[in-house]
Amino acid sequence: MRDDELTWQLSSYTDTGACVEVARPAGEVLVRDSKRRTGPSISVTPGTFADLVNWAKGHQVQS
Repeated sequence: MRDDELTWQLSSYTDTGACVEVARPAGEVLVRDSKRRTGPSISVTPGTFADLVNWAKGHQVQS
């Protein structure tokens, strides 16, 4: 699927736009840096993405 056919969603937790975006084509979740929209993305299974989100909910990420 081409990038211009994807619907990317920015995290609702960001207030600066400096976050990650996700797109959900059939059978996968694509993740990219919102500051580098023309850069690469990674593809993970929906189950792996759900595991990541659940892990992140329980851990504070240090910047």
